[in-house]
Amino acid sequence: QVQLVESGGGLVQPGGSLRLSCAASGSIFRINAMGWYRQAPGKERELVATIRSGGSTNYADSVKGRFTISRDNANNMAYLQMNSLKHEDTAVYYCNAGIVLPSGIVLPQYWGQGTQVTVSS
Repeated sequence: QVQLVESGGGLVQPGGSLRLSCAASGSIFRINAMGWYRQAPGKERELVATIRSGGSTNYADSVKGRFTISRDNANNMAYLQMNSLKHEDTAVYYCNAGIVLPSGIVLPQYWGQGTQVTVSS
């Protein structure tokens, strides 16, 4: 069974930093793109950043220059380094991955359970 588990969320003051981790485990043949999304109370889930298996990245305009996505393909990990955090970054952050199983079945949008990030003084 495949799992995506996020960690690293918490409470941080404005201007502070956090690093989120996403660990993929289980019977996985390959992971294609990985990404981070977030959902604030009363709002729709939105893209934060994505990274392809080759390393190319894409960011939401609201986080460009502050957040950095990275991945460790050998260990099926993704990370989100968040700097200069603002109140409006408060949300549940979800890891997302496109996973190919050994059988060849593709799970194009596999989600983790999320980790809470709260930016408050």
